[in-house]
Amino acid sequence: MADTVSSWPHSPVKVGLVGAGPWARGVHAPVLAAGPETELTAVWARRPEAARETAEPYGAVAAQRFEELLDLCEAVAFAVPPDVQADLAGRAAKAGKAVLLEKPVGLDVPSARRLVDAIDGAGVVSQVVLSNRYHPVAREFLRAARAVEVSGARSCGLSSAFLGGDFATPWRLEHGALLDVGPHVLDLLDAAIGPITEIRGTGDPRKWIELTCEHESGAVSQASLSGSVDVRPGIMRVELFGPRPGLVYDNADLDDDACWPVLRRDFATAMRSGVSGELDARRGLRLQELIARAASTTGR
Repeated sequence: MADTVSSWPHSPVKVGLVGAGPWARGVHAPVLAAGPETELTAVWARRPEAARETAEPYGAVAAQRFEELLDLCEAVAFAVPPDVQADLAGRAAKAGKAVLLEKPVGLDVPSARRLVDAIDGAGVVSQVVLSNRYHPVAREFLRAARAVEVSGARSCGLSSAFLGGDFATPWRLEHGALLDVGPHVLDLLDAAIGPITEIRGTGDPRKWIELTCEHESGAVSQASLSGSVDVRPGIMRVELFGPRPGLVYDNADLDDDACWPVLRRDFATAMRSGVSGELDARRGLRLQELIARAASTTGR
Protein backbone atom coordinates (compact mmCIF):
# COMPACT_ATOMS: atom_id res chain seq x y z
CA MET A 1 0.00 0.00 0.00
CA ALA A 2 2.83 2.38 -0.81
CA ASP A 3 1.89 6.05 -0.76
CA THR A 4 2.28 7.68 -4.18
CA VAL A 5 1.27 11.19 -3.08
CA SER A 6 3.87 13.15 -1.16
CA SER A 7 2.12 16.47 -0.49
CA TRP A 8 -1.15 17.25 1.21
CA PRO A 9 -1.91 20.87 2.13
CA HIS A 10 -4.39 20.10 4.91
CA SER A 11 -4.42 18.28 8.22
CA PRO A 12 -5.11 14.56 7.80
CA VAL A 13 -8.74 13.50 8.00
CA LYS A 14 -9.31 11.46 11.15
CA VAL A 15 -11.11 8.29 10.07
CA GLY A 16 -12.68 5.55 12.16
CA LEU A 17 -13.10 2.07 10.70
CA VAL A 18 -16.11 -0.15 11.30
CA GLY A 19 -15.28 -3.80 10.71
CA ALA A 20 -12.28 -6.06 11.31
CA GLY A 21 -12.64 -8.78 8.71
CA PRO A 22 -10.22 -9.63 5.88
CA TRP A 23 -11.16 -6.59 3.74
CA ALA A 24 -10.88 -4.23 6.70
CA ARG A 25 -7.50 -5.65 7.71
CA GLY A 26 -6.11 -6.04 4.20
CA VAL A 27 -7.32 -2.83 2.57
CA HIS A 28 -9.16 -0.26 4.66
CA ALA A 29 -6.86 -0.16 7.68
CA PRO A 30 -3.51 0.05 5.84
CA VAL A 31 -4.86 2.45 3.20
CA LEU A 32 -6.34 4.87 5.72
CA ALA A 33 -3.28 4.66 7.96
CA ALA A 34 -0.82 5.34 5.12
CA GLY A 35 -1.65 9.04 4.80
CA PRO A 36 -0.79 11.80 4.40
CA GLU A 37 -4.41 12.64 3.62
CA THR A 38 -5.98 10.41 6.27
CA GLU A 39 -5.20 9.06 9.72
CA LEU A 40 -6.72 5.87 11.12
CA THR A 41 -7.80 6.87 14.62
CA ALA A 42 -10.11 4.08 15.78
CA VAL A 43 -11.54 0.68 14.89
CA TRP A 44 -14.80 -0.79 16.11
CA ALA A 45 -16.13 -4.28 15.43
CA ARG A 46 -18.58 -6.61 17.09
CA ARG A 47 -15.63 -8.83 18.04
CA PRO A 48 -13.44 -6.71 20.37
CA GLU A 49 -10.36 -8.89 19.91
CA ALA A 50 -10.55 -8.53 16.12
CA ALA A 51 -10.88 -4.76 16.51
CA ARG A 52 -7.74 -4.69 18.67
CA GLU A 53 -5.78 -6.79 16.19
CA THR A 54 -6.81 -4.47 13.36
CA ALA A 55 -6.12 -1.24 15.25
CA GLU A 56 -2.86 -1.97 17.05
CA PRO A 57 -0.44 -2.06 14.07
CA TYR A 58 -1.40 1.54 13.28
CA GLY A 59 -1.60 2.97 16.78
CA ALA A 60 -5.36 3.34 16.51
CA VAL A 61 -7.81 2.92 19.37
CA ALA A 62 -9.96 -0.22 19.56
CA ALA A 63 -13.27 1.42 20.43
CA GLN A 64 -15.54 -0.44 22.82
CA ARG A 65 -18.74 0.97 21.37
CA PHE A 66 -19.81 2.42 18.03
CA GLU A 67 -20.57 5.72 19.79
CA GLU A 68 -17.02 5.84 21.13
CA LEU A 69 -15.67 5.44 17.60
CA LEU A 70 -17.82 8.38 16.45
CA ASP A 71 -16.27 10.55 19.16
CA LEU A 72 -12.77 9.76 17.87
CA CYS A 73 -13.13 10.63 14.18
CA GLU A 74 -14.36 13.05 11.51
CA ALA A 75 -15.29 10.34 9.04
CA VAL A 76 -16.21 6.66 9.18
CA ALA A 77 -15.18 3.92 6.75
CA PHE A 78 -17.21 0.73 6.59
CA ALA A 79 -16.10 -2.84 5.87
CA VAL A 80 -19.16 -4.78 7.00
CA PRO A 81 -22.11 -6.56 5.31
CA PRO A 82 -24.44 -4.21 3.41
CA ASP A 83 -27.38 -4.50 5.81
CA VAL A 84 -25.14 -3.59 8.75
CA GLN A 85 -23.51 -0.78 6.77
CA ALA A 86 -26.79 0.87 5.79
CA ASP A 87 -27.90 1.10 9.42
CA LEU A 88 -24.62 2.19 11.00
CA ALA A 89 -23.66 4.60 8.21
CA GLY A 90 -27.02 6.31 8.59
CA ARG A 91 -26.32 6.76 12.30
CA ALA A 92 -22.83 8.08 11.53
CA ALA A 93 -24.21 10.60 9.02
CA LYS A 94 -26.78 11.83 11.51
CA ALA A 95 -23.90 12.35 13.95
CA GLY A 96 -22.26 14.63 11.39
CA LYS A 97 -19.62 12.20 10.14
CA ALA A 98 -18.62 11.75 6.51
CA VAL A 99 -18.94 8.15 5.32
CA LEU A 100 -16.77 5.96 3.10
CA LEU A 101 -19.05 3.15 1.95
CA GLU A 102 -18.55 -0.29 0.46
CA LYS A 103 -20.68 -1.51 -2.39
CA PRO A 104 -23.53 -2.29 -2.39
CA VAL A 105 -24.47 0.59 -0.11
CA GLY A 106 -27.41 -1.43 1.27
CA LEU A 107 -28.96 -4.85 0.99
CA ASP A 108 -31.92 -3.50 -0.98
CA VAL A 109 -33.28 -0.27 -2.46
CA PRO A 110 -35.31 0.88 0.59
CA SER A 111 -32.29 0.59 2.92
CA ALA A 112 -30.04 2.32 0.38
CA ARG A 113 -32.59 5.11 -0.02
CA ARG A 114 -32.88 5.59 3.75
CA LEU A 115 -29.10 5.87 3.94
CA VAL A 116 -28.99 8.47 1.16
CA ASP A 117 -31.77 10.43 2.86
CA ALA A 118 -29.78 10.42 6.11
CA ILE A 119 -26.65 11.61 4.32
CA ASP A 120 -28.52 14.33 2.45
CA GLY A 121 -30.36 15.40 5.59
CA ALA A 122 -27.11 15.74 7.53
CA GLY A 123 -25.26 17.41 4.65
CA VAL A 124 -22.19 15.20 5.05
CA VAL A 125 -19.76 13.94 2.44
CA SER A 126 -20.08 10.38 1.13
CA GLN A 127 -18.04 8.19 -1.18
CA VAL A 128 -18.39 4.60 -2.41
CA VAL A 129 -15.45 2.20 -2.81
CA LEU A 130 -16.06 1.22 -6.44
CA SER A 131 -12.43 0.18 -6.66
CA ASN A 132 -12.09 0.05 -10.45
CA ARG A 133 -13.02 3.71 -10.72
CA TYR A 134 -9.95 4.79 -8.76
CA HIS A 135 -7.42 3.03 -10.96
CA PRO A 136 -5.59 5.40 -13.34
CA VAL A 137 -6.07 2.94 -16.23
CA ALA A 138 -9.82 2.80 -15.69
CA ARG A 139 -9.99 6.59 -15.51
CA GLU A 140 -8.15 6.85 -18.82
CA PHE A 141 -10.51 4.26 -20.33
CA LEU A 142 -13.55 6.29 -19.29
CA ARG A 143 -11.97 9.52 -20.54
CA ALA A 144 -11.29 7.92 -23.93
CA ALA A 145 -14.80 6.40 -24.02
CA ARG A 146 -16.33 9.86 -24.18
CA ALA A 147 -14.89 10.25 -27.68
CA VAL A 148 -16.08 6.85 -28.95
CA GLU A 149 -19.38 6.19 -30.70
CA VAL A 150 -20.59 2.97 -29.07
CA SER A 151 -23.07 0.68 -30.79
CA GLY A 152 -22.73 -2.16 -28.34
CA ALA A 153 -20.62 -3.52 -25.52
CA ARG A 154 -19.92 -6.74 -23.73
CA SER A 155 -18.51 -7.12 -20.26
CA CYS A 156 -17.94 -9.62 -17.49
CA GLY A 157 -17.22 -9.81 -13.80
CA LEU A 158 -16.20 -13.38 -12.97
CA SER A 159 -14.52 -14.88 -9.92
CA SER A 160 -14.27 -17.93 -7.69
CA ALA A 161 -15.06 -15.94 -4.53
CA PHE A 162 -18.20 -17.92 -3.66
CA LEU A 163 -16.42 -21.28 -3.92
CA GLY A 164 -14.64 -20.76 -0.61
CA GLY A 165 -12.29 -18.47 1.27
CA ASP A 166 -12.59 -15.14 3.03
CA PHE A 167 -15.19 -13.67 0.68
CA ALA A 168 -17.62 -16.60 0.62
CA THR A 169 -19.66 -14.69 3.19
CA PRO A 170 -23.34 -15.36 3.99
CA TRP A 171 -24.73 -12.30 2.21
CA ARG A 172 -22.72 -13.02 -0.95
CA LEU A 173 -23.74 -16.68 -1.02
CA GLU A 174 -27.40 -15.76 -0.51
CA HIS A 175 -27.67 -12.87 -2.99
CA GLY A 176 -24.95 -13.81 -5.47
CA ALA A 177 -22.96 -11.96 -8.08
CA LEU A 178 -25.64 -9.45 -9.03
CA LEU A 179 -25.38 -7.71 -5.65
CA ASP A 180 -21.63 -8.31 -5.21
CA VAL A 181 -20.02 -7.87 -8.65
CA GLY A 182 -22.96 -6.13 -10.30
CA PRO A 183 -22.20 -2.65 -8.90
CA HIS A 184 -18.70 -2.70 -10.40
CA VAL A 185 -19.74 -3.79 -13.89
CA LEU A 186 -22.91 -1.70 -14.12
CA ASP A 187 -21.03 1.35 -12.91
CA LEU A 188 -18.41 0.98 -15.63
CA LEU A 189 -21.01 0.38 -18.37
CA ASP A 190 -23.15 3.31 -17.23
CA ALA A 191 -20.13 5.61 -17.03
CA ALA A 192 -18.51 4.51 -20.30
CA ILE A 193 -21.56 4.36 -22.58
CA GLY A 194 -24.06 6.65 -20.89
CA PRO A 195 -27.04 6.16 -18.59
CA ILE A 196 -28.66 2.74 -18.55
CA THR A 197 -32.38 3.18 -19.17
CA GLU A 198 -33.53 -0.45 -19.31
CA ILE A 199 -32.06 -3.61 -17.84
CA ARG A 200 -33.05 -7.27 -17.97
CA GLY A 201 -31.51 -10.34 -16.41
CA THR A 202 -31.62 -14.07 -16.90
CA GLY A 203 -30.07 -16.87 -14.90
CA ASP A 204 -29.30 -17.47 -11.24
CA PRO A 205 -27.24 -14.75 -9.47
CA ARG A 206 -25.77 -17.44 -7.21
CA LYS A 207 -24.38 -19.31 -10.21
CA TRP A 208 -24.33 -17.24 -13.43
CA ILE A 209 -26.44 -14.31 -14.55
CA GLU A 210 -26.57 -12.48 -17.89
CA LEU A 211 -27.67 -8.85 -18.09
CA THR A 212 -28.81 -6.91 -21.15
CA CYS A 213 -28.77 -3.13 -20.79
CA GLU A 214 -30.21 -0.46 -23.06
CA HIS A 215 -28.54 2.93 -22.82
CA GLU A 216 -29.87 6.43 -23.34
CA SER A 217 -27.64 6.70 -26.42
CA GLY A 218 -29.33 3.71 -28.07
CA ALA A 219 -26.37 1.41 -27.45
CA VAL A 220 -26.91 -2.06 -26.03
CA SER A 221 -24.53 -3.72 -23.60
CA GLN A 222 -24.35 -7.16 -22.07
CA ALA A 223 -22.74 -8.38 -18.88
CA SER A 224 -21.89 -11.85 -17.58
CA LEU A 225 -21.63 -12.10 -13.80
CA SER A 226 -20.59 -14.97 -11.57
CA GLY A 227 -18.75 -15.57 -8.33
CA SER A 228 -19.03 -19.34 -8.62
CA VAL A 229 -16.65 -20.21 -11.47
CA ASP A 230 -13.09 -21.42 -11.14
CA VAL A 231 -11.21 -18.52 -12.70
CA ARG A 232 -8.09 -17.37 -10.88
CA PRO A 233 -7.49 -14.51 -10.83
CA GLY A 234 -10.92 -13.05 -11.38
CA ILE A 235 -11.89 -11.30 -14.60
CA MET A 236 -13.23 -7.75 -14.90
CA ARG A 237 -13.47 -6.69 -18.53
CA VAL A 238 -15.45 -4.17 -20.59
CA GLU A 239 -15.29 -4.01 -24.40
CA LEU A 240 -16.83 -1.16 -26.40
CA PHE A 241 -17.67 -1.60 -30.10
CA GLY A 242 -18.82 0.83 -32.79
CA PRO A 243 -18.19 2.06 -36.34
CA ARG A 244 -14.61 2.98 -35.39
CA PRO A 245 -12.02 1.06 -33.38
CA GLY A 246 -13.36 0.37 -29.93
CA LEU A 247 -11.90 0.32 -26.45
CA VAL A 248 -11.15 -2.35 -23.88
CA TYR A 249 -10.78 -2.14 -20.12
CA ASP A 250 -9.29 -5.28 -18.59
CA ASN A 251 -7.96 -5.35 -15.05
CA ALA A 252 -6.17 -8.70 -15.43
CA ASP A 253 -2.68 -7.22 -15.37
CA LEU A 254 -3.38 -4.17 -13.24
CA ASP A 255 -1.92 -3.58 -9.80
CA ASP A 256 -4.86 -3.07 -7.43
CA ASP A 257 -2.63 -1.08 -5.09
CA ALA A 258 -2.67 1.77 -7.62
CA CYS A 259 -6.34 2.39 -6.73
CA TRP A 260 -5.93 3.13 -3.06
CA PRO A 261 -3.88 6.36 -2.99
CA VAL A 262 -6.34 7.83 -5.51
CA LEU A 263 -9.33 6.75 -3.44
CA ARG A 264 -7.78 8.15 -0.27
CA ARG A 265 -6.94 11.47 -1.91
CA ASP A 266 -10.42 11.78 -3.44
CA PHE A 267 -12.13 11.12 -0.12
CA ALA A 268 -9.94 13.49 1.85
CA THR A 269 -10.35 16.19 -0.80
CA ALA A 270 -14.12 15.82 -0.62
CA MET A 271 -13.94 16.02 3.17
CA ARG A 272 -11.86 19.16 3.25
CA SER A 273 -13.92 20.84 0.50
CA GLY A 274 -17.25 19.68 1.90
CA VAL A 275 -18.35 18.53 -1.56
CA SER A 276 -18.87 14.86 -2.46
CA GLY A 277 -17.45 13.60 -5.75
CA GLU A 278 -19.16 11.67 -8.52
CA LEU A 279 -18.92 8.36 -6.66
CA ASP A 280 -21.11 9.34 -3.73
CA ALA A 281 -23.95 7.54 -1.98
CA ARG A 282 -26.39 8.68 -4.66
CA ARG A 283 -24.29 6.82 -7.20
CA GLY A 284 -24.55 3.78 -4.96
CA LEU A 285 -28.33 4.17 -4.82
CA ARG A 286 -28.58 4.40 -8.61
CA LEU A 287 -26.63 1.15 -8.97
CA GLN A 288 -28.83 -0.47 -6.32
CA GLU A 289 -31.93 0.53 -8.30
CA LEU A 290 -30.49 -0.98 -11.50
CA ILE A 291 -29.65 -4.19 -9.66
CA ALA A 292 -33.19 -4.42 -8.24
CA ARG A 293 -34.69 -3.95 -11.70
CA ALA A 294 -32.46 -6.67 -13.12
CA ALA A 295 -33.30 -9.03 -10.26
CA SER A 296 -37.03 -8.49 -10.78
CA THR A 297 -36.77 -9.80 -14.34
CA THR A 298 -35.06 -13.07 -13.38
CA GLY A 299 -37.92 -14.23 -11.17
CA ARG A 300 -35.48 -15.02 -8.36
